[in-house]
Amino acid sequence: MSVKLWTYIIVGITFALYIGIAIYTRASSTKEFYVAGGGVSPLANGMATAADWMSAASFISMAGLISFSGYDGSVYLMGWTGGYVLLALLLAPYLRKFGKFTVPDFIGDRYYSNVARSVAVLAAILISFTYVAGQMRGVGVVFARFLEVDIELGVGIGMAMVFFYAVLGGMKGITYTQVAQYVILIFAFMVPAFFLSMMMTGSIIPQFGFVGESTDGSGMYLLQKLDQLHTDLGFHEYTTGSKSKIDVFAITLALMVGTAGLPHVIVRFFTVPKVSDARKSGAWALLFIAILYTTAPAIAVFARTNLINTVSNKEYSEMPTWFSKWENTGLIQFEDKNQDGRIQYTGDVLSNELKIDKDIMVLANPEIANLPTWVIALVAAGGLAAALSTAAGLLLVISAAISHDLIKKQFKPNISEKEELRWARFGALLAVLVAGYFGIHPPGFVAATVALAFGLAAASFFPAIFLGIFDKRMNKEGAIAGMVVGLLLMFGYMAVFKLGWFVAEIPPKSSWFMGISPEGFGSVAMVVNFVISFVVSRMTPPPPQVILDLVENIRVPHAEGDEALEVQDH
Repeated sequence: MSVKLWTYIIVGITFALYIGIAIYTRASSTKEFYVAGGGVSPLANGMATAADWMSAASFISMAGLISFSGYDGSVYLMGWTGGYVLLALLLAPYLRKFGKFTVPDFIGDRYYSNVARSVAVLAAILISFTYVAGQMRGVGVVFARFLEVDIELGVGIGMAMVFFYAVLGGMKGITYTQVAQYVILIFAFMVPAFFLSMMMTGSIIPQFGFVGESTDGSGMYLLQKLDQLHTDLGFHEYTTGSKSKIDVFAITLALMVGTAGLPHVIVRFFTVPKVSDARKSGAWALLFIAILYTTAPAIAVFARTNLINTVSNKEYSEMPTWFSKWENTGLIQFEDKNQDGRIQYTGDVLSNELKIDKDIMVLANPEIANLPTWVIALVAAGGLAAALSTAAGLLLVISAAISHDLIKKQFKPNISEKEELRWARFGALLAVLVAGYFGIHPPGFVAATVALAFGLAAASFFPAIFLGIFDKRMNKEGAIAGMVVGLLLMFGYMAVFKLGWFVAEIPPKSSWFMGISPEGFGSVAMVVNFVISFVVSRMTPPPPQVILDLVENIRVPHAEGDEALEVQDH
């Protein structure tokens, strides 16, 4: 069967599974809609958290970034995995013990201020929309290639699917859908990795193949061979970096602390019954995440080696079918500058004739390696599962911010549960429509767009959450000032240096502050947030005693063990 037919079959089966789960687990109360009733088991929550965490950026784009950037791409591996450990160990148990529905809920109550809550709502919506743009873009890329439709139509199909199970099931439906999506995405990621590792190194374990000897008879290790291919073509060595040390440090730090401030990941720890379950969920999720993250560098090396061997200095007329299929999507572009009919793929911008979108590497990899058609279709289904699982979590954050943190907490405190549920579903609809627009017109390729969301989270949420837990003297004035300044700094830097707003053209890299890229500037904005929060809080009145007692209660375990504050209906 053809790739297209296999894709229809596998994607159709997975979509039917998602719809079935959403109908079976549909939410009937706000508690089920926001936090799945607070009764999810640690194992199921660990799988759902892993699926929520491993977005289109992890599945589709991270290996593509590493594939093209080599050593420079390692910042995403270090930042995202390190950040998850930081979140699971340092923040999640305390937030679960607090027992609220959302991150703005925590900030509003901890800082005894609706102004702080409103700033947090704005940050949550901004972060989530920036992040979800990358997910919807990933959905569009998959549909454009494998179902051969326009990216715009692909994004529309993804919007409809996410809207159905996010709006109907809420967090309860999303949680069990994400369990299924994790199984699908990890199977789809690992199967071609096993094939490729065996073909290229003789080892079925990709992590061993990554550092193994090539089977091409050269007697060279695979990484040595790729280094040679890179230097022969004028690229920098694959195993050495081109970024400055300060930029590598800044991006890694921004990704780490941004992870610890991501509202859609944090809320997953509110869905378990007890604090100990939050810790267990974190451990399970880290194990499930590690399977993909330790495989991604191997996938990147396999893909890069196969791509160069397939296209470099080859006759354009002899390119395999996959090349023309991706050309039709506009994600591969060949310009025959010297009119010789051969593809000159080099590191020299002036002579290079081939432009390749980094987001296609994981998806195109099985085709480049000529793997069975069902494997190619399986990867497409996995990419969709990764994008849709994260998109659903983000849309729920936006929905809860509108219905719970704005409508119920500020404008209509006496709203009925039924009416609040309607507002939540309306918020999800609005979020889907806006997310679809940004999915069609994203500010950069998937992983870079997502990295900016992490920068926004680092600049706004992380200091407020960290100080809210570990600094009893921290007050509302300090938190509000820190979040506002951090958010404005990060958004302003992103607007100028990434989107080209307020300027005639995007300034060159030489204009970056201390050589730090927009993806890494969140670390600078975070430091400024910390300093301003600390200084302002010491110059203004301390929090009331009830808040001091609340912080003490969060930080000290109950005498009976870990019988945490139960998630409350509001």
